[in-house]
Amino acid sequence: MNIILFDGEEWEHLLPLTFTKPVASLRMGVLSFAERWKKILNTTVSYQTQPYLEEKFSTDFQLENIFINPSFFPTKELIDTIKELELNESILFENKLVAVKTSEKTPSVTSRTIQLEEIIHIKNSWDLFTYNFQAIEFDFELLTKDRISQPISDTNKVLHPEKIFIEEGAKVEFSILNATEGPIYIGKDAEIMEGCMIRGGLALCEHGKINMGAKVYSGCTIGPYCKVGGELNNAILMAYSNKGHDGFLGNAVIGEWCNLGADTNNSNLKNNYAEVKLWSYKEKRFVKTGLQFCGLIMGDYAKSAINSQFNTGTVVGVCANVFQSGFPPNMIKHYSWGGQSDAPVFSFERACEAAEKMMERRKVEFTSTDKKILEHIFNLNN
Repeated sequence: MNIILFDGEEWEHLLPLTFTKPVASLRMGVLSFAERWKKILNTTVSYQTQPYLEEKFSTDFQLENIFINPSFFPTKELIDTIKELELNESILFENKLVAVKTSEKTPSVTSRTIQLEEIIHIKNSWDLFTYNFQAIEFDFELLTKDRISQPISDTNKVLHPEKIFIEEGAKVEFSILNATEGPIYIGKDAEIMEGCMIRGGLALCEHGKINMGAKVYSGCTIGPYCKVGGELNNAILMAYSNKGHDGFLGNAVIGEWCNLGADTNNSNLKNNYAEVKLWSYKEKRFVKTGLQFCGLIMGDYAKSAINSQFNTGTVVGVCANVFQSGFPPNMIKHYSWGGQSDAPVFSFERACEAAEKMMERRKVEFTSTDKKILEHIFNLNN
């Protein structure tokens, strides 16, 4: 099976999170969409994405390929149907292409189709945190089935230890782990420091860290090499991002290489309890989410200073720096230097220098390809 994960129209609706990556590289639950399909199908995957991302996320074509739209979350029905696909047969959900087996280099609906009745479809950025609890449950079963957890230290207070899994090298001491409502997954070499209060479902990915005294409610994903503290609820941090200090983050998705300064807070509920609207890069306007609780969506390499305050339903662009006093607007442009609507533009070269230094601290290379991607995004604003 040669699997190609392709970007559909959802890529635009998932901006700013997808400005720097294909949909398949987004994280929800324990795993990214690509990691999940690799594990499920026990094979490698490649990507079909936007032209400016192809150098980093390339496509491996073979004589026959199965194209999968990763915005459709796997179910047993979908997995079984993909494994049984015949050549030139496609899978549809509400007339949208989910998967197809073809010798062509572009996925399209074929004359022979299979209709799915029910599936989780990640159509917008807020769907990531909305369905994160279900994704944690799915990944927990996928990753831990027929495996034995590392022992839980006796210093912890634990409820439902059978729904807690600790990978090799992880450390958890003097904390409260309550898996009554959902599973708790603690990845390889991750750490939950003393005095933390944890409610499942939780995904703490490899080398992630929860600092002392943190309060983490259900539906949270702390991605690889992320550090968090304070209070979190139904929030996703993709990878290599930090919210290391006190402050609230809720109903939120934070991209990669972001940093939230001490006592950064986001609102996730309007004072009048009204439906939250969120900026759409595709529609170029604020659109209805259908949600009463919706907090912060932050693109890669963005940062906030200490005591930053984000309004309900705020979208932050790539490489934005938020530090000016008061509430910033609900849409903060890429490369904003300050965060307000009239803020100057962060110099492209200085933005790259900051990204390189941040990545160097984690022993990750900032490549010329990364720089080209950021340059493309910079030019969208100028």
